[in-house]
Amino acid sequence: MTALEEAARAAQHAPSVFNTQPWSWRITGDTMELFADSARQLDTVDKSGNLLMLSCGTALHHARVSLAAAGFAVSVTLTPDPSRPDLLAALRIDGPAAPSLADLAAAIPRRHSDRRAYGARPVADEELTRLRRLVEAEGAYLHVVRPDQITELAISTESAALAERDDEAYQAELARWTSRPSFTGDGVPPETGVRQELRRVPLRDFDPAGAAAQPAGDAHDEGAAYVVLFGESDEPEALLRGGEALSALLLRATADGLSTSLISDAIEVEWPRHLVRGLIAGLGEPYLVVRLGYLPDAPPPPPTPRRDPRDVITIIE
Repeated sequence: MTALEEAARAAQHAPSVFNTQPWSWRITGDTMELFADSARQLDTVDKSGNLLMLSCGTALHHARVSLAAAGFAVSVTLTPDPSRPDLLAALRIDGPAAPSLADLAAAIPRRHSDRRAYGARPVADEELTRLRRLVEAEGAYLHVVRPDQITELAISTESAALAERDDEAYQAELARWTSRPSFTGDGVPPETGVRQELRRVPLRDFDPAGAAAQPAGDAHDEGAAYVVLFGESDEPEALLRGGEALSALLLRATADGLSTSLISDAIEVEWPRHLVRGLIAGLGEPYLVVRLGYLPDAPPPPPTPRRDPRDVITIIE
């Protein structure tokens, strides 16, 4: 297996909205191309396609990390051909390099969204500063939600949940992506969700029937930190960079022993999105919110499925 194929396989672990994994790869020689799979765009949750672009950006960064750890220098061109809007990036191996980012590469298969409640141990300011600098190095920005802003963030997620609960199209889309046949290798199995229990900031309910979701745990997110990932615009290249920044944040957090989960519903509905934009003082376009914290001792959550690489990776001899 070539380094590029290994990188594309590593990218299969990247997070994506509703675990749609809306990307594909084409490998030719020393180049791999990343394509958006527009058939996997969510019609209700992601009408703009912004979350699809962020998801593809996370896959791109996972591939970059894999190649860096394997000892390759790479160059990346975003949206290289305007006449082919589904072609998002071209990544080329330029030659050997000193291996780097080994700890992030090791975190790729271990990273997962854990929606259980985090404990009272706080996330250190030094860790949040480290994450902010990583995000900025990838061309995006990070706002740490202040204690006085937590209530407004909670209102935004609760407002989004109420709006989507009453939206029949959303409920149909949720049902579609939480009841996928096992052979598809995608979607969000209800058992990876958590029951709707007391939280500082509510999380999306992936199991409205309450038949399979895990207990949230005895903690209540007392020590959790919330950060808003944002960028200067919602143009395709900015969103791809935002996705790369998100991947850098999640992998570093995982490598440093933190648990993470993504909160996108506050961005999916206009009024909650307006509230989140206010949290960053209107300085840019909010992409999503990340919850960070430490779990009390507990077994890992059930794994989320991944698509068969043969359905995602095409190798041109």
